[in-house]
Amino acid sequence: MKLYTYWRSSAAYRVRIALNLKGIAREDVFVSLVAGEQSAPAFTAKNPQGLVPALELDDGTVLSQSLAILDWLEATRPAPPLLPADPLARARALEIAHVVAMDIHPVNNLRVVNALGARFGADAEARRDWMQHWMRLGFDAIEPRLPGTRYALSEDRPGLADCCLIPQVYNARRWGLELAPWPKIAAVEAACLALAPFAAAAPEAQPDAT
Repeated sequence: MKLYTYWRSSAAYRVRIALNLKGIAREDVFVSLVAGEQSAPAFTAKNPQGLVPALELDDGTVLSQSLAILDWLEATRPAPPLLPADPLARARALEIAHVVAMDIHPVNNLRVVNALGARFGADAEARRDWMQHWMRLGFDAIEPRLPGTRYALSEDRPGLADCCLIPQVYNARRWGLELAPWPKIAAVEAACLALAPFAAAAPEAQPDAT
């Protein structure tokens, strides 16, 4: 199994966490988004969207989109579970994951930030304001959904919501957004980062970190 990844990609970060939580070995293949390697023919032949992460299975099948990869992992490697069996609890986990992956991340990724500067003349301050604005809205939606347990929705173990939330918190800190207004999110971050699967998945722990 190969994971095509980039150290600062929050979507790839989600998948790294999940693989680590499930104890699944893989080979990491590093794709520099800054150098444009995601657009190289060798990579787009595997993932026509030209994005990371992509997960190449042992038979050559390639999966893209982080939530699709996480769903496949959950279906094929169910232990330990990332999603609870109870339908309502499962829906709550997906609520948080979707706020991150569908509301915050799509307008905060590298392509959008680059377009803000190249197409609309946004300077560094304007780009930072843009990033922080959408993260604030997302965190305002997530904070009241958290019950105040050690992890996003559980006292016992992290799950899908944590896999999505922690990379987004990393991005918030990167863009200078203080977490004081969201104490539950900050507490979940502290609990998760104390765990080895999260620490090993962290951007600065990746061999391609620059």
